[in-house]
Amino acid sequence: MKILTANRLSDGIAVWYADGGWAETVDHADLAHDKAAEDRLEAIGTKAYADNEVVDVNLIDADVVDGIVEPVRLREKIRAAGPTIRNDLGKQAARAA
Repeated sequence: MKILTANRLSDGIAVWYADGGWAETVDHADLAHDKAAEDRLEAIGTKAYADNEVVDVNLIDADVVDGIVEPVRLREKIRAAGPTIRNDLGKQAARAA
């Protein structure tokens, strides 16, 4: 499975395409289960890039764990969670609050 990720141009925050827009959490990102769905997500990312909404647009591997979408690669897990040196900063801090 693949999901679409990018960085929002206005502030650099890592975002994932979900429910027709860009979300700051990966939990419910739209999943591509086949090549046609991947092509659809790539077209969405290309348009968003052309419209100066996002940069660094990529399709990445993902799994669903307990009903929640999770990136496969460590790099993408870190982008989804935030800084690795302090758990009181970034997205992991927001989830704990």
